[in-house]
Order: sequence, then structure tokens, then C-alpha cells
Amino acid sequence: MLKLFTSSASRVQHLTPAIRVGSSPVESPLFKALSQITGWNRRSGSLGHRAFFCSEPTDGEAAAEVEAKAVESDSEGSDSKSSSAIVSTNPRPEDCLTVLALPVPHRPLFPGFYMPIYVKDPKVLAALQESRRRQAPYAGAFLLKDDPSADSSSSTDAEKNINELKGKDLLNRLHEVGTLAQISSIQGDQVILVGHRRLRITEMVSEEPLTVKVDHLKDNPFDMDDDVIKATSFEVISTLRDVLKTSSLWRDHVQTYTQHIGDFTYPRLADFGAAICGANRHQAQEVLEELDVHKRLRLTLELMKKEMEISKIQETIAKAIEEKISGEQRRYLLNEQLKAIKKELGVETDDKSALSAKFKERIEPNKEKIPAHVLQVIEEELTKLQLLEASSSEFNVTRNYLDWLTVLPWGNYSDENFDVVGAQKILDEDHYGLSDVKERILEFIAVGRLRGTSQGKIICLSGPPGVGKTSIGRSIARALNRKFFRFSVGGLADVAEIKGHRRTYVGAMPGKMVQCLKSVGTANPLVLIDEIDKLGRGHAGDPASALLELLDPEQNANFLDHYLDVTIDLSKVLFVCTANVIDMIPNPLLDRMEVISIAGYITDEKVHIARDYLEKTARGDCGVKPEQVEVSDAALLSLIENYCREAGVRNLQKQIEKIYRKIALKLVREGAVPEEPPVAIDPEEAEIVADVGESPENHTVEENPVSSAEEPKEVAQTEKIAIEKVMIDESNLADYVGKPVFHAEKLYEQTPVGVVMGLAWTSMGGSTLYIETTVVEEGEGKGGLNITGQLGDVMKESAQIAHTVARKIMLEKEPENQFFANSKLHLHVPAGATPKDGPSAGCTMITSLLSLATKKPVRKDLAMTGEVTLTGRILPIGGVKEKTIAARRSQIKTIIFPEANRRDFDELAENVKEGLDVHFVDDYGKIFELAFGYDKQED
Repeated sequence: MLKLFTSSASRVQHLTPAIRVGSSPVESPLFKALSQITGWNRRSGSLGHRAFFCSEPTDGEAAAEVEAKAVESDSEGSDSKSSSAIVSTNPRPEDCLTVLALPVPHRPLFPGFYMPIYVKDPKVLAALQESRRRQAPYAGAFLLKDDPSADSSSSTDAEKNINELKGKDLLNRLHEVGTLAQISSIQGDQVILVGHRRLRITEMVSEEPLTVKVDHLKDNPFDMDDDVIKATSFEVISTLRDVLKTSSLWRDHVQTYTQHIGDFTYPRLADFGAAICGANRHQAQEVLEELDVHKRLRLTLELMKKEMEISKIQETIAKAIEEKISGEQRRYLLNEQLKAIKKELGVETDDKSALSAKFKERIEPNKEKIPAHVLQVIEEELTKLQLLEASSSEFNVTRNYLDWLTVLPWGNYSDENFDVVGAQKILDEDHYGLSDVKERILEFIAVGRLRGTSQGKIICLSGPPGVGKTSIGRSIARALNRKFFRFSVGGLADVAEIKGHRRTYVGAMPGKMVQCLKSVGTANPLVLIDEIDKLGRGHAGDPASALLELLDPEQNANFLDHYLDVTIDLSKVLFVCTANVIDMIPNPLLDRMEVISIAGYITDEKVHIARDYLEKTARGDCGVKPEQVEVSDAALLSLIENYCREAGVRNLQKQIEKIYRKIALKLVREGAVPEEPPVAIDPEEAEIVADVGESPENHTVEENPVSSAEEPKEVAQTEKIAIEKVMIDESNLADYVGKPVFHAEKLYEQTPVGVVMGLAWTSMGGSTLYIETTVVEEGEGKGGLNITGQLGDVMKESAQIAHTVARKIMLEKEPENQFFANSKLHLHVPAGATPKDGPSAGCTMITSLLSLATKKPVRKDLAMTGEVTLTGRILPIGGVKEKTIAARRSQIKTIIFPEANRRDFDELAENVKEGLDVHFVDDYGKIFELAFGYDKQED
């Protein structure tokens, strides 16, 4: 061991083990230099300790004592007279009283350290070269002060400012205390300086280059035997040793320092510690300017302690990161080794081989059915997959692409049902009515049976909400024995949802149709596209235009998805679209679809649907048994007429579910259903309970812990529940569903003068409305017409036309009657809060005006609809079925339709037309006879 013995201390300082090379111990130059600091031999009072370094025997020779170089200090304790590695010069360093002033931008130069600087000024560079030629290679290195007007964070700007400073400006920016530096070498504009001793600027000699007079500074006298200085120096050495352990570069500084300066002393120890630590420029300059050795050691010790704390934090951070990285690397290496072992044993192949095998296994059974162009793309992508690295992003893109290509059902079709009778039975089981839709599906099956194969079609079901458009799609799929897939396009504003994303995008996916084929596993499913009249349009394109290719029978045989980038045959797919209002569907898209209108249900149809479908479903969902409840026909009829007048049955379903929920609550409250599940009993106990139920007074069972008095009570309660039923009729219906929502649309038993019932179409079905007219003011020349009822522009124009036609007819019928010329009239269409528009109320308005003019009411069971021209011609209207249903609901017997709508009325079901007296007219004259000629007909 390398040991240090001092004459002033009995303790032994163990610095470090000797560095061994082979079998021979070799003293480390780093710790040899450091150990010289602590040994000062007393020679004659003021001399320091002598240090002795002992080492183990080398090559069998006995250990020899090596006397260290004595460090001599004068009374000021300044310069060392020991040997130095610095090249001797003439003149000597202490003879340099005038030097070039070189600015140092970042940190001060300490004695014994190298520092490269860049000199951009040619004059300064030439002066430095001249000094070297004259064997006086010395200059002064002075730290640059901060520029208060500049941004300290910009080092580039600071260097530019240094190059621009000259003369006095440069002198004012320099610290007074600097370092005498020997010019070691000059390479281009780079100058290598080696620090020697401290200097202080006294005055300026010349400006270009800046030359100054200097004083050589010496350390203040200090006591070498001062215990405080010793303790401080030992602490500096201890801290320095810990700091030097963290970096081999700093260890080299020790060797270089001793080569150029000589042995360590207390002042040099302070300089060395301040130079190698990471202190800022101001703290380092403070150490350089301090001439008191004890204070300098304390400043250095503070800086090195901070350096130690920073080193500890750095070590903690580095250790945490190293542990994380090493853990990930360890996991990666173990996984790779596991893969290699499995591959060697044949247990598992690598990822790429396994993926390729999986994809080939998928396509092998249907390889003959896959189109040639698709098969070619799959083979190319499989080859590409083998060439890619598993960690690359392109590998994942290719893998996902192959996954989609191989999972699609190329050429796989489900066996279709061509049995018309069986399909009819399935459709009737699920839905009541809807004869048009069922007839079209049966036609589709019949054509497929005759051809031996079926083609895809595009059918659009339009009608108000709740009529069964969406639910019948599933029934059609079941009737055809096809897979069913539904997706809604309501509010869809992105073309990529239909056509897919490009594979170059992150998270790209195919469109809905490719996802459909993957989900169902067949190439001929029934696809229900819901809410096609509510397509959106945004920045990502127009989905309605994208649907043109999908729903075109001539194009969808080669449908191209952006993600797959290969054509797909969708010609066998049966598309069923649903819409509430077909006017909202773009015309090019509507032209590709076969529209089937579902107008709604009349009261009789709703009663059948409620009995056969809705009531059974609600009863099962609520857990109520059929024998526990009975809903009368009168209650159902009242529920439909007073609560659920809409065209569909969705609201009717909600009301029926509401009734059965309240019945379930009532049964539970009355104890009809036990709160806890019944406990299973043995057959013998069941017989005993049965006997007790028959004659409880003749049987007593002592073994049963339940008293015989309690058992008959429970059984009696069960009998009570089995007998009693919850009856729902018209009288107590309001207790379950609340007060009626609708009242009778027929406001008048006997229609008054000026009031006529019309028929209207709404998105919820048909409705009746009254046209009311009254006289506001009479007087010569005061004829006019006011219109109210929140009417649209078209309906306002119809009112003006009706007023004109009515005046014309009145002149023809009663030329002497000046009613319209001298009467200011007010026409109103209730209800005022409901917006109304359309031309079909023209004939109704004329009849209302003529009724007021002739003071004759129209017949009480009459309703009419039709658009009127100025010549009195009656034009066709829409919504014949809805308006007919509305008339039946209001108990109207006589209806007037335009002649052009006769064909529409003839297509209605017989149960809709039954009991109605319908007249078809093409001129208003016939309406006049029907509305006001009832007296003659009765006579």
C-alpha cells in the first residue's frame, strides 16, 4: 500500500491502492501527486514537512525509501523553487512587466492549466507570433466582464462583441486581475496558452494591439503550521479525491499540472480545485483574485462541495436511465434468445415465417375462387413481408394489409332460400302489413329461382318513423337466408367511411363495405344502409357522391376501396336503404334505387300489431305471465286513438311497455311475486304441502319446523294469485299511461258556415285540418283578405288564388251578390303553432270562402284535398294513403280527391278503402255540387 507518514501527525492517511501492472505494483501518478500535498518536512523552522512514500518490494528487492521533493516557501509563502516542466525562457516570467492583453470570454485561466483561445484580430496575432520569435512568449489572459447592454445567453453575439472591442473599450471590459500565460503554440487563429502566475493591470501602454503594464501578484503570507489551513487543505484533498474518481479526464489534469507547475502547495491546491470544478466564471474569477490562501482554500472547498452534489445528482440520473435501458436490453436479448431456442428446437418459427404461413393457410382453401389480380397482389406483399425488418413501420403496414386481403370472403356465397312460401311465412311472422315490401322481396326470390342465381338490388324504404323500415331489413335477410349487416350513414361527412383511407395514413382502415364483408364472412350479404336521407357533407368530401359507385348495379361489380386498392365484386349484395323523406336524397343517388313507400298503419293494423307483436314482447320483457293480466280491445283502441296517433308504432310500443311495467310493480307490491327465489324442496315435502293445501285441518306435521298454520296461508295466497287478474280497460287506462295526449280532430259535430275540413300530409303520417273563414268588416269597396295560421309562401299564394276563384264562381252563380267586393275577410288555419305549407289546400279554401258567401254550411262528413288553378282545374296531390288514413281516423265518410289520384287510391288496401265514399274531380264545379248540393241529394 502507498502510505503517507508525517512528523506532525500520528495518523496514517490511506489514499489509494497502488495500480498493479501484471504482478508488480506501480504507483499511480494521480495519487502520487495528490499525496505530495500532505507531507511537509520540517527542515529549519519555516520549512514544511518531508513526505516519505513507502511501497511494497518489487521483483524480490527490499523496499527502498524515496525522498520526495522538498517544497521550499519563502516568508510570503509564494513561489515554489522545485523543479518545473515549463520550458525556460529569456527573459524570465517575472521580468515581463508589459504584456499583450488577451480577452478570455468564458472562464479565467488558472496557473498550470492549458486554454485554447481564438484570435481574430490580425495585428494581435502578428504581435503574438513576434513575441515567440523574440523568445518572450508571454501574454496576459484577462477574463471579460459581462456587457450589461447585451444578452448574456447569446454566446455567439458575445464573441462578435469581443472582436469588435479595441483600445480603451476593451480595457474597460477586462477584469484587472488575470494570469500571465505562456504561448505554447499558434495554429492559424488558435492560440494555446499555459497559465503561470497572477497579474494585475496597472495602466495601458498602447491600444492596437492592446498592451498593458502589469504587477506580478504574490500570495499573502500564511502560517504553514496553521491547523485551520491544514484541516481545510485536507478536506479539499478528500473532496478532490472523490471528485477525481468520477472522471478520468480530471485525473490527467493532475499529471499535467505537476509537469508544468511542479509539486502541489496550499495555493496551487486551491487553484487546481477551482479550475477543474464546474463553477461559473464569476466564482472562478473570485478565486483567482483572492490572495489570502486560507480564504482561497475555503472558496475552492465550497465550489468543490457543490461539484460533488452535482456529481451525485448526475450519478443518480445516470443510474436510473442505465437501469431502465439495461432492463429493456435484457428483455430484448432474452426474447431474442427465446426465439432462437424455439426455432432451433422446431417449436416455433420466427414472426415473419409464422405470419406468412398464417396468410397462406387462409387463402389456400379458396385459392381457385380468388381473382387473379388479387392473388398476384397477395403474393407480392408476402414476398415484400419477408424482406422487411420486423421492427420497421412498413412491416406493420404490410402485415395489416395482408390481414385484410386474406380475411375477405373471396367467392364465398351463402346458400340462398328460393322457397317463396317459406319466405312469405317468415315475413308474416315478423311484421304485420307492409304488403308492398313483402311482395317485392317475394318477386326477388321468384326471379332468383327461375334464373338459378340472384343478383344484387338496391331497394329504398321510405316512410315516417316507427313503421318498421329498419326492423324489416333483418326479416328480409332471414327470409333470404343471407347474412345481415347494418350501418347508419346519418350525419356521415367523411368519404373515407365509405371508400376507406389510403394506406399511407397512420391508423388507416378500409371502408364500411370491406368491414362488412369481413364481419359476415360471405360475399352476398344483405346490407341495410340506415338514414340515407340524412347524409352530411364536410371538408372530407361528399359521401353521397361516394355512394353512387357503391349503389350503382353497373359499377359495384368492380368497387374499389382506397385501402385495399383492388376491385371487389359487390354485385351479389342486396342493399336495403331507409329514409324518412326521399326529397332529401340527391337525385343521382335516388335514381339508382327502387323506392318503396311505407305510409303508415291505420287503426285496425295498429290493433293487430299491438296484439300479435308488441304486447307479447312487452309482457316477456317485464316478466309478466299471460294469465296475470288482460288488456281489453277497447283499451287498446283508446290507447291508439288518444295517445298514439302517429303513423308508426314506436310510441305505441313505449306506451304498452309502460303499462306492463306498472302492472309488474303492482304485482310485486301485492305479493304476487316472491321477493326471494323459491327454495327447492324434496318430493316428499311437496306431497305434504299439497296435502295441507287440500285439507289443512285434517293434517298436522310435527317434523316440519314451519307451523301448520303458516303453510295453508301461503298456499291460499298462491291460489288467490292464480285466480285474480289485472284488468286494463278504457276506464282505468289513464291510471297507467296518464291523461290523453290527443283529442278528437273533429272539432264540430255540425260544420258551421265558413268552416271546411281539409287533409294534410306530414312526416309523421296524415292529418286533418280545418280552414276557417269569417267576415271582419262589411262596407262598399272594402273587400279584402287577411291570412293567419303560420302559413308558408306556397300556401299564402294558394289562399290568394282561392279568393280570386271564389269571386269568379260567385259572379257566375249569383251575379247580384257583392259579398266579396264589400267584405273584408279573415282566413285562418289552426293550429297556429304548427308551420304549414303546400298547394293541396286550394279547393278547401275556395269551399270555405263560398260557404261564407252563400251562408250555407258544407256537409258534416266531408273532407277534401287538391290544388286549384285560376281557371278552376284540380291538380293531383301526394300522400293519398296518409290522407285517407287521417280521414278514417276522424270518422269522415266522404272524401274528395283529384281525378289524377284515382290510380293511387285504387292501389290502397281494401281495409283502408272500406266504408269510404270517395269522389274524384278534375274541376271545382263538381266540388261545389258535392259540398253544397247535399240538400237536393237528401231530397
